[in-house]
Amino acid sequence: MTDQPTDARERLRQNFLDHDPKQHPNRWEHLWQQDDLPWDKGFASPALADVLADRKDLLPAANSGRRLRALVPGCGKGYDVLLLASWGFDAVGVEAAATAVKAANAESKGWEEKPEYAVKDEAKGRGSAKFVFGDFFEKDWEKDAIGEDGSKEGQWDLIYDYTFLCALPPTLRPKWAARQSSLLSPTGRLICLEFPTYKPPSTGGPPWALRPETYLAHLTQPGKEVEYDGEGLAIWNESQAPGAGALERIAHWKPERTHKIGEGTDNVSIWKRK
Repeated sequence: MTDQPTDARERLRQNFLDHDPKQHPNRWEHLWQQDDLPWDKGFASPALADVLADRKDLLPAANSGRRLRALVPGCGKGYDVLLLASWGFDAVGVEAAATAVKAANAESKGWEEKPEYAVKDEAKGRGSAKFVFGDFFEKDWEKDAIGEDGSKEGQWDLIYDYTFLCALPPTLRPKWAARQSSLLSPTGRLICLEFPTYKPPSTGGPPWALRPETYLAHLTQPGKEVEYDGEGLAIWNESQAPGAGALERIAHWKPERTHKIGEGTDNVSIWKRK
């Protein structure tokens, strides 16, 4: 598949052009206020739904005394958060745009009665769904997300990253990997739906082009700068020793179902602590 820019894609790119990465949360807020949401598909990720239903062997095991906690950074209107809650997770979506949080709360009104979010496992029952405003890279939102212990490291049993990494400026990728590593519990799993793998890096973003090597290079060396080649593709050396806080990829495949824009090119990767 080749990248074919659309008017919506170009508007998205122009919204962030020449803006300091520190201002990007404000630029996302602008789009939400304008209701210009070309990434919103209106339903949860089919690829995530299939992982939860068919690949339980790759998911974290339940801990005694509490439900498993799931986090969706850049959750948008929260469809994936609600899906995770229907599988019994206490699920939280975090958004840096206040209007996005309002939209997610509106979307979740009466979500328990919607057929697509019916309880999937009677033994586990239904988890909770919550949406919080905050910068993923900061700690302020954690207390709102899971209570007084929110400042502790490694609180999340499952983290789902789909259109979050590709929405971040490439300069933030080392920080993204370090934050994912610090948030993941010792027995937790990070699920990434790798997108867009078909875009040339030269087309810019968001969404910025990603390849499996980008995830491998950054998540095995969290927080460290990664070398990129002349085409803007991450260079991953399989023989390189893992860095501090490294994550290990335990599964990688092309999903049978995903959102239409990623059909045939998306990959699912699942990670655990090294």
